[in-house]
Formats: sequence, C-alpha cells, structure tokens
Amino acid sequence: MANKVEEFNAYRAQMNDKILADNNKLIKRIFNLDTNAYMPGALDVKTKELLGLVASAVLRCDDCVKYHLESSKKEGATKEEVMETLGIATLVGGTIVIPHLRRAYEYWETLEETEA
Repeated sequence: MANKVEEFNAYRAQMNDKILADNNKLIKRIFNLDTNAYMPGALDVKTKELLGLVASAVLRCDDCVKYHLESSKKEGATKEEVMETLGIATLVGGTIVIPHLRRAYEYWETLEETEA
C-alpha cells in the first residue's frame, strides 16, 4: 500500500520537473502562487490544506485530493478532522463527490499505514 504513496509522489515530482524545465513563465507563476498561498498567514497551514482538500474534492481532482491529504497529515490533521472536512466537501459538492470520497478514504488509510 505504501507503494501507492511513493508512486504518486514520484510521478508528481517527475512531471513537475519536466513542466517547469520548459521555462514557461505563466506556468511557473501559477506554481509559485500555489506555493505561496499555502504558506502560514492569517490561517495556519493545516487549515489551508483542509480548505484545499474541500475544494479539490468538490472539483473532483483525485490528484489534488491526494496531495492535500498528504499535506494535511504532515501538518498534523487527524482522521476525524479529515473526515469532517470530506463530509463538508461531499455536502457542498453533492453525491457526485462520493466516488472521490471513497478514494480519499482509501488513500488516507494508506497514509496511516505508511506511518505505522
């Protein structure tokens, strides 16, 4: 199971490196804006990551959900906090979000297993 996390992160890093190596100014600025948006500010990083998780689930981006699950976990989010966050995402996004909820739950379990 931990292999899923490693595969996801390796692919993400590899492709980000390739994309950024093309030196597209607009794409680099978008990546930089994203990085800066999740820095500590009036909201702490964990809260921002959980907000990112809601938006990602509602927009049905599984890669984004995985990224924000990992980041939330690194920031100390508990399973209860993540499930409440995903509950809000499902409420806001509607039943079409349920398949993403399932995959998010499965990925969170994988993250918990890698911790053990």
